[in-house]
Amino acid sequence: MAIDFTLSPEQRELQLHARKVAEDVLSGVRETVAGLGTPEERFAATRPVYRDLVRAGLLRKQVPPPFGGTMTGLLDLALVAEELWAVDADVPLSLFSTGLGLMPLLMFGTPEQQERFLPPFVSDEGEPLAALAFSEPGGSANFQSAHPGTGMNTVARGDGDAWVISGEKQFIPHASGWDGEGADLFAVAARTDPDAPPQESLAVFLVPRPEQGLTVLNSMETIGHRGALVSRIRFDEVRVPAANMLGKPGDGILVLESAFGATAGLVGAFAVGVMRAAFRTVLDFARTERRGGAVPVIEHQNVGTLLADMKARLEACRYLTWKACDHFDKTGGREIELSLATKVFASETAVQVVYDAMRAVGAEAYTTARPLAGLLQDALAYPLFDGGNVGVRRPQLQRLFAQPGYDSLAAAEGRAPGE
Repeated sequence: MAIDFTLSPEQRELQLHARKVAEDVLSGVRETVAGLGTPEERFAATRPVYRDLVRAGLLRKQVPPPFGGTMTGLLDLALVAEELWAVDADVPLSLFSTGLGLMPLLMFGTPEQQERFLPPFVSDEGEPLAALAFSEPGGSANFQSAHPGTGMNTVARGDGDAWVISGEKQFIPHASGWDGEGADLFAVAARTDPDAPPQESLAVFLVPRPEQGLTVLNSMETIGHRGALVSRIRFDEVRVPAANMLGKPGDGILVLESAFGATAGLVGAFAVGVMRAAFRTVLDFARTERRGGAVPVIEHQNVGTLLADMKARLEACRYLTWKACDHFDKTGGREIELSLATKVFASETAVQVVYDAMRAVGAEAYTTARPLAGLLQDALAYPLFDGGNVGVRRPQLQRLFAQPGYDSLAAAEGRAPGE
């Protein structure tokens, strides 16, 4: 049977819808935030744009139908993400970071928890924000470490029918919320016993915006994604009902790995979108500019070689992303090898592709006259966030490879582990 990458009519309709929304809503974001001074000002300026994406149904698209959403699979989300990122990386990052913040609830929440917390995120109204509060100062790559004094430092202390959470988190998307008072919902990773290994104590808690105890320490200046916002925050004795824990102590490792396993493949789509924008920019330049010569730049072999290599890498990343997301869907999230490989390969390839686009344009690419320098600043984030490629994603692959009975052909042949 032939391999067919043709999208279904429904997927093609979704793709075109996302493309139109991106063109109509996102085209002016970079210019809007460019002249604003602080991270908070830039983020606040994107609020009406974020609202437009919510109104277009693109937040609800990240929630499965049983919970009031329209999500049909990770592959469809990848189609949406590529179209958005091909126009702007800032506001879509806020949108998909909210999806990441909801992922633990969607995958491990009880029906009661889902009914209690999801309605604001499936109404297509307003600008609701959810955040996964995972990373901590000093790094969290070794959050599973069982050695004394290592691992996650945020602690949830049991107090009757409640948990009381204290600790600092950083690199948390839009943790401050739109108004500096906090995101609407946090999924917070914390230890229920600082002396017990995370395999027995790590848990994830659902924390609606607390009335007291949440301090936004600072918003971090990033070189890319200038209209998005990441913060360092502190929880001081934030009290939540016992019913807000997802599962039981020790389940946090599975909850977190599952959430980040789902998003790994989507980072491939983010990277493809940025590569598309870079390729479009340099292709337009090469077809129209002569740079003092007799023919357009595209007629020169060096430039043609760069363009050919860029396009091949872009297409390879797109189809690896599709394969990874489709395989994740078909195996119910049990198989994440391709998602991990996609995250590593596509994120690092995007940096090379944007750099090649800049080489083709020359010195002007280093100015704000063209968007390439900004695209490179955006692309540099992808090997580093959502689990850094060096500290998190490659070690995850290493552990998979080391497992007894690892089958190196299972993912390629569309099989789940053990099949």
